[in-house]
Amino acid sequence: MRALCGAIIAAASLIGLGLTAIGFGTRYHTGLDPTDIQGHPIQVVLTRMDYSLVFILVFLSCTALVGLGIAFLGLAYHHRRRHEELRWEKERHASQQRIPV
Repeated sequence: MRALCGAIIAAASLIGLGLTAIGFGTRYHTGLDPTDIQGHPIQVVLTRMDYSLVFILVFLSCTALVGLGIAFLGLAYHHRRRHEELRWEKERHASQQRIPV
């Protein structure tokens, strides 16, 4: 269940990051000449962007990392738990074997 919750969190944040990329493109595609007077490409710096878009970008990036971490740790814990249950079942069945006389 932990892995599934982490995967859902990661998927939602990645969808949000895609929508944020669309928002960045919509916001900054007009009014910017891609080259300056000397022909060098103009780069848009994060410090000069809208703080709300930058906040959403940072927040969703952190959420994606947390979601992936929860998913991987949840899967690791799930596999460890299943391994322990299998070992416990083998021990339980081994103690119930009859010895023929």
